[in-house]
Amino acid sequence: MSLRIAVLGRGAWGGTLIRLWERQGHRLTSWSRRDGGNPAAVLLDSDLVVVAVSMVGVAPLATQLQGHWPEGLPLLSCSKGIDLDTLCTATQLWRRHLPAVPLAVLSGPNLADELERGLPAASVLSSRDHDLARHLQGRLRAPHFRLYTNADPIGTEVAGALKNVIALAAGISDGLGLGANAKASLLCRGLSEIAVVLQALGGQTATLYGLAGLGDLLATANSPLSRNYRFGLLLAEGCDESTALGRIGATVEGTRTARASLALADREGWQLPICGQVVRLLAGQVQAQQAVQELMQRDLRAEAAP
Repeated sequence: MSLRIAVLGRGAWGGTLIRLWERQGHRLTSWSRRDGGNPAAVLLDSDLVVVAVSMVGVAPLATQLQGHWPEGLPLLSCSKGIDLDTLCTATQLWRRHLPAVPLAVLSGPNLADELERGLPAASVLSSRDHDLARHLQGRLRAPHFRLYTNADPIGTEVAGALKNVIALAAGISDGLGLGANAKASLLCRGLSEIAVVLQALGGQTATLYGLAGLGDLLATANSPLSRNYRFGLLLAEGCDESTALGRIGATVEGTRTARASLALADREGWQLPICGQVVRLLAGQVQAQQAVQELMQRDLRAEAAP
């Protein structure tokens, strides 16, 4: 039986999901900020709402929809990042405005271009509502799109957000020609930084090593299809943030997430050295090669420490 799915956001990922689920026989409606008008109109008569807007658009959209959400209508969040103003994940923002909405998260190593071309991929549906996760798992899968479930939405979101920062750093490493040893070390230490935030915010360590964590990191830190990775390459070439963003021509979530993560770290007393150097580089306080040198010259410590 087909679902009536409303997708809010028609960027690369939202558009890919629309076409994927249309091919599976579901009935799709959509809204984009470019359309104008009231997004609440597409919620009517829907079985599921999928939100695929960029992180900066989540809070305004949640505010706009507050008071207009049909009772019991589930929301599937596909937004990856940490809000710079509130230091919240997407579902934390939705909970502020829609405390009773049934919530789930979709995340994983899903480069939109590959999924669009029918290449195989897997992802995670995460929700504290086990029945909702299992229901969506059965209805939203496709022959080349395998879905798993977990019960750790906050860990799934944090892993999906922070991997963009590490993927950006990986692009810098490759752009500087630092080699496989340096990149492997960077990814391992980056995974450790993600763990600091994930565990502190109540996420489960197992999530870090699943599709939403390590899987997503490996995809985005190694593919030119990843905006964050390409952005890092441009920084290594000497571009400043504004120029690099202009050349990408689309949202790069890792920049805002790096700043939000560092703000959280400053507030909570965490050590996130890779995030810190990325933010310094974005601010023009350090050049790419100098940032690498400063990371290499940090005080010696046990491997488990960030």
